[in-house]
Amino acid sequence: MADINHATDSAYSPEMDGPSHEATYRGFVTFVEIATGVVICWVLSLAVGGVREAWVSAIVGVVLGGVAGAIGALAPGIGWRAPAVVAALLALMLAFY
Repeated sequence: MADINHATDSAYSPEMDGPSHEATYRGFVTFVEIATGVVICWVLSLAVGGVREAWVSAIVGVVLGGVAGAIGALAPGIGWRAPAVVAALLALMLAFY
């Protein structure tokens, strides 16, 4: 049977560890932000390779996107900004290369 005695949406029951749930959620959101930035870098790298025929630059962009994602994950103060810088450089490369 389903348990109908559950906590309301705004409160945790005494058995639940509220701070742990909140920390896990914040970590997940941070991971998704960084991963989205890395995927954007990879897509822009493929665009540079496909549109501009610069496949060596595209490979460098993929590697830089992955490294920037790792830096963003290891340095919480930087976070999604590291892949965003690489994405901006790749977008400029796509526009002016």
